[in-house]
Amino acid sequence: MTNLLSRFVKDESGATAIEYGLIAALIALAIVAGAGFLGNTINAKFNTIAGTLKNAGSGNGG
Repeated sequence: MTNLLSRFVKDESGATAIEYGLIAALIALAIVAGAGFLGNTINAKFNTIAGTLKNAGSGNGG
């Protein structure tokens, strides 16, 4: 029984799996945050372009 317990304490394969899981979660969080920031930036740029085109189109007087 003591031998089984000491092997269980020395076994690090579960810890490695948990570490890989944490790394994957941090990478996923970084991707989500980056995609959200990029989406907001692109949306603001498109709104600027749309406003410029709208003003240019209404200024001609046809």
